[in-house]
Amino acid sequence: MLGELSREQIEEVLRSEVVGRIGCHSDGRTYVVPITYAYADGAIYGHSAVGLKIRMMRQSPSVCFEVDHMDDMANWRSVIAWGRFEELRGEAAERGMRILLDRLRPLITSESSTPTHGTSHAADTAGHTAVLYRIALEEKTGRYEKR
Repeated sequence: MLGELSREQIEEVLRSEVVGRIGCHSDGRTYVVPITYAYADGAIYGHSAVGLKIRMMRQSPSVCFEVDHMDDMANWRSVIAWGRFEELRGEAAERGMRILLDRLRPLITSESSTPTHGTSHAADTAGHTAVLYRIALEEKTGRYEKR
């Protein structure tokens, strides 16, 4: 059976997963990229070195976010949401990092699973400055298949 997820089911999918995809668009080019994330207070929190994704979201902050959970080909849930990118600084960045680390820390099981751009928003030892960001979700939809 195919169907639509309820508001509560959409929230559960967003809270339970840690890898989703951001779709951004600027200068006539669309870019979809996977991210690790935490979901809190109706927003996606992420952490990234400055690169194409950050540059595109700075230029055009309206983005799409997608996450799914798949048990098998006949049992899955998928959420698509639209929102607005916002770079976090100061206390907001500290709070965002706490949210992100609280969610991701249990998954960091070795030194090789620690992000190369560090776990703070300060410059890492290679000089890369990480960007803490939030995507405030404005619209959400979800679908499922269950057999």
